[in-house]
Amino acid sequence: MSAWDEADVEAMRAALELAAEAEDAGEVPVGAVVVVNREIVGRGHNRTLADHDPAGHAEIVALREAARALANHRLTTATLYVTLEPCAMCMGAIAEARVPRVVFGAYDEKGGAAGSVIDLSGSKALRHRPEINGGLLRDDCGARLRRFFLSRR
Repeated sequence: MSAWDEADVEAMRAALELAAEAEDAGEVPVGAVVVVNREIVGRGHNRTLADHDPAGHAEIVALREAARALANHRLTTATLYVTLEPCAMCMGAIAEARVPRVVFGAYDEKGGAAGSVIDLSGSKALRHRPEINGGLLRDDCGARLRRFFLSRR
């Protein structure tokens, strides 16, 4: 996708705000929102440390909240916006939720599963294959992650 619409940018900015909340809590600064009909129905940021949960990634937290809000485990009309390319675990959850579109910010050259390291978005191993759009506000998303990790070295 060469041009992002205003709604995409607004949603990613909301995800970036959640990434800042994660960072303030000492978590890796990744944020995610689930949008249906231009309304945010699920929000999440990394909570692996706070919840002692290896599955506490921003995407999964946001998907869970959206599913509860919509009273449906299938999110067939949703778009997931996340500040970092999803990992394999999160791509599996996205497929199980039947999310039709994923938009991410920064590419994850170490663990990305939407094209950087592996591409599960087109894999026959997943029953549902979402449309993937990467790179929205990638500089802002990547800078937050770089600052976070540099501060810990």
